[in-house]
Amino acid sequence: MKNNKFKAESFFKSQGYARNGLKLIYKNERNFRIDLAVALLVVLAGIFFEISHFEWIAISLVISIVFVSEVMNSAIEALCDTVSQDFKVNIKYAKDVSAGAVLVSAIVSVITGGIIFIPYVFDFLIHL
Repeated sequence: MKNNKFKAESFFKSQGYARNGLKLIYKNERNFRIDLAVALLVVLAGIFFEISHFEWIAISLVISIVFVSEVMNSAIEALCDTVSQDFKVNIKYAKDVSAGAVLVSAIVSVITGGIIFIPYVFDFLIHL
């Protein structure tokens, strides 16, 4: 029988690594801080406009996708920079593709936000 205390310690240790990773990305990545600020504004807009549960689900998903893609892009870039500081086609490819993933997630989030918020904004402006 395995020691449950060991499992709990291992779980909390891995959570510590994850929290440290989030601190590092917040400290070192300007785009992550921008994404965080935009996400906060979107959440405040959602509260203001009283968006539906399904709209909250969509907003939560696209915000999460942007954060995850930004974190993965930063990790890939750091790993590539560790492998070599010299120009290598494969490293450029990895960095460009991971940056492209961030761009795709950002575009999808803007489209989703537009679909959700534009009707609320128009309704708000009409009733001013």
